[in-house]
Amino acid sequence: MWSGEGPDVIPAVKPRFLLLVAFVAVPWPAQAQQDPVAIVRRAGNVYRGLSSLQADFVQVIEDTNLGDTLSSTGRLYQAGQNNFAMRFTDPPDEAIVIDGRYSWFYTPSTTPGQVIRMPMESDPVYGPNLLARILDRPGDRYEATWLRTDTVGGRRVSVVSIVPRGTNLNFSRAVLWLDLDDALPRRIELSESPGALRILTLSKIRPNATIARDIFEFKVPRGVRIVDQ
Repeated sequence: MWSGEGPDVIPAVKPRFLLLVAFVAVPWPAQAQQDPVAIVRRAGNVYRGLSSLQADFVQVIEDTNLGDTLSSTGRLYQAGQNNFAMRFTDPPDEAIVIDGRYSWFYTPSTTPGQVIRMPMESDPVYGPNLLARILDRPGDRYEATWLRTDTVGGRRVSVVSIVPRGTNLNFSRAVLWLDLDDALPRRIELSESPGALRILTLSKIRPNATIARDIFEFKVPRGVRIVDQ
């Protein structure tokens, strides 16, 4: 339900969990800073405790089978479990929007004149919140390895590799750059289908931001047909 500051915004509210406050108030033990399971678990707790998240992104998709590298930029938005959007500035006007009912994929640079509409993926815990799912229960679901301490956009991060123990995730390996201070992801590398690597780098991260309601509404452009899948 939309509520709080009128019909045009999703208000930023206090996190439902006190875990985020605890992480800010209590120094993270030094012995945990190279424990990959503890690092990912901390990131998952903080991320799920947010009411919303806004960040600029750079996405690179490399496909060695095709010899292609596709780069894009834009802004990412998440609010609750059922609202997600990637609004692209390059290529312009492209969008991926999850509105609580459907997932919309609009990529006129590669498939002009159409938008793909799919029923929103149903998940009893996370809904479409893929990052929360990636960060969930790392000790049970992954072989996790601490790689190094690094820097992304001037922020110190822990770099952790996770390999799923099962086959129910759409990646075979992920490398996560997780902020040492706020635990939020700054960079994610997903090895997807063989030979395909997706790299997502986040900057200007705004946790618990107030996000306009229409960010999570896809308005079909004139002359564009809906392709249901």
